[in-house]
Amino acid sequence: MTVSESGSAGGSATESARAASQAASRGASHGGSRAEGHAASRAEAPPQEALRPHAEHAFADELAALAAADDRPRPARWRLSPWAVATYLLGGTLPDGTVITPKYVGPRRIVEVAVTTLATDRALLLLGVPGTAKTWVSEHLAAAVSGDSTLLVQGTAGTPEEAIRYGWNYAQLLAHGPSRDALVPSPVMRAMAQGMTARVEELTRIPADVQDTLITILSEKTLPIPELGSQTQAVRGFNLIATANDRDRGVNELSSALRRRFNTVVLPLPATADAEVDIVSRRVDQLGRSLDLPSVPDGMAEIHRVVTVFRELRDGVTTDGRTKLKSPSGTLSTAEAISVVTGGLALAAHFGDGVLRSGDVAAGILGAVVRDPAADRVIWQEYLETVVREREGWKDFYRACREVSV
Repeated sequence: MTVSESGSAGGSATESARAASQAASRGASHGGSRAEGHAASRAEAPPQEALRPHAEHAFADELAALAAADDRPRPARWRLSPWAVATYLLGGTLPDGTVITPKYVGPRRIVEVAVTTLATDRALLLLGVPGTAKTWVSEHLAAAVSGDSTLLVQGTAGTPEEAIRYGWNYAQLLAHGPSRDALVPSPVMRAMAQGMTARVEELTRIPADVQDTLITILSEKTLPIPELGSQTQAVRGFNLIATANDRDRGVNELSSALRRRFNTVVLPLPATADAEVDIVSRRVDQLGRSLDLPSVPDGMAEIHRVVTVFRELRDGVTTDGRTKLKSPSGTLSTAEAISVVTGGLALAAHFGDGVLRSGDVAAGILGAVVRDPAADRVIWQEYLETVVREREGWKDFYRACREVSV
């Protein structure tokens, strides 16, 4: 039984605290010096040295330029106006010549609806198949609206209720009983108190009873704390962005009561091959700069091939519409294409001449396509022999894929 389920203010909570405190004491007696030795490693890395800086750090200059040029009305506690938030995501050029790079390539209306939702009292649910940039869009929306994308709950099958509501510092709880000092707020609770944007990733992976913890938060804008006989009320500016995967339907389906609290925006796969190539090349270029990899322009031909293969197998038909194909079990998403090309660039940089070639991406494509060793391998071999082998200008790609497929 968790602390929040306890009927009394101190009984079960104190018993749990005593056990936790004893365990902590035993661990401290054996690991004190080790904890001290790792104190430096727990320090937060400077944004410029982080392997993957948060959006508000990576694009700080663009956000500052938008804030300076933004003279439109802003909702309470928003860093930018809705127009500026949409411009930040979609890209554009400011009056002073500052270029805002696109963070999302897709229909403008989708972004406008998402931003507008956050300016109302309804939460936002970003829904789509894997690899449609749900997490990416969520992070950048939070960065542009609140200047902080880190108020995050990562949904898994083991996510507890405390991750959404609050937990307890058991040492404080044992010493002084339930109090505000002993309470450990969740990212959602902190966002409510500060009027900021919270994020919940993979909402449908969270058990249904834990999901429903959000109902009162989203409808009443209040988080009760029965142990203290009090509550935390959301201040103006608070909202929540959740993401969910189309392929997780039936895993932990959202209750109708919870779904009504969200405005759902579906993020589609890129409409055209050119749009997908643009997304992959932009994202790979960003990743490549942080990893000191070769520039993307030298490998555009291979990016086109990777995207073409993924789209054809995903859609079950060749680009010209003449040949029907079997689709493998994997999603073959844009995100996976980015991963394949980034891995290929790393191979080219460290074990090649720095130019992305067919041999650098072949193994990555095989790993992305063949998830089921039996069924998917047959589909891949058939695609190689009936489509790739006969395609003009693809002989080197065919040979490279055959070499890693045997």
